[in-house]
Amino acid sequence: MKQELKMIEKSEKKSIEKSEKEKKVNDLPGVGAATAAKLEEAGYNTLLSIAVASPGELVDSAGVSEAIARKMIQSARSALDMGFESGVELLERRKKVVKITTGSVNFDKMLGGGFETGAITEIYSEFGGGKTQMAHILAVNAQNMQTEKDPIVVYVDTENTFRPERLQQVAKGAGLDPEKALKNIMVARAYNSDHQMLLAERIEELITKKELNIRLVIIDSLTAHFRAEFIGRGTLSERQQKLNRHMHTLLRLADSHNLCVYVTNQVMSKPDVFFGDPTQAIGGHIVAHASTFRIYMRKGKKGSRVAKLVDSPNLPEGEASFYVEEGGLRDI
Repeated sequence: MKQELKMIEKSEKKSIEKSEKEKKVNDLPGVGAATAAKLEEAGYNTLLSIAVASPGELVDSAGVSEAIARKMIQSARSALDMGFESGVELLERRKKVVKITTGSVNFDKMLGGGFETGAITEIYSEFGGGKTQMAHILAVNAQNMQTEKDPIVVYVDTENTFRPERLQQVAKGAGLDPEKALKNIMVARAYNSDHQMLLAERIEELITKKELNIRLVIIDSLTAHFRAEFIGRGTLSERQQKLNRHMHTLLRLADSHNLCVYVTNQVMSKPDVFFGDPTQAIGGHIVAHASTFRIYMRKGKKGSRVAKLVDSPNLPEGEASFYVEEGGLRDI
């Protein structure tokens, strides 16, 4: 009798665990058919996407009250058993991180092997510094990643700088089929900051609905539209808040799907700096804190480029020098 009871308890426990695992967005409190459709349209089609969202985001997306939004988030977090984890578990999860090579031994060494998945890497420089060249090179090198399905790259172009001809050159240099390399890149032209943010949110849909194996997301450049649309100190607060939302969308993408996000950033010259380099990245502390790795790229001697690792959670500051050539990067 006792054994039968134990077996019943075990089966009940398994069924409860199974139901929790199979719980969907429609099962959350306050989510009907209309609300689920609105959430799905905004990219919140999984429990994880709702669990990591803020109440304000769900209020804006689904038109629900803040109280309902909080209940939805709490229910999603309970179903996923989100909470603390040990350092050992985190280390085990870190083993899934993949590095995308730059093609330069010096550059890869500085970054501990290349550009990390699950993180945002920002490169800022003045015009002609090599930011866009690096975007094209990474778009090709990401396709060499060993995955079950062909790796796909998403390229959000805000300054009309994407050139398929350049990508073909790099693909040939990397030993890849240029036509296949182009097919595996999805390019979208963003015409303003709202469009740019919408495109970033739609990437989630490409992964979940169309089941594309997206391994790299490129935003070139991150701040161009924000800089043009928000002029003067009076609009600075609104610009930074909007930019903050955009960066957190990208960070959530990187963390949830273990993909690499590469963003380029514009710079300005600080007039109060009389000694040293007056170059400073646009976006202030918002972009600085949201970026996992920050790299400053500048022009070197005889047409070379110098990349300096400015900020990293686990790597020391360093520099790498290289040339940008037709087939990719070449070490000095």
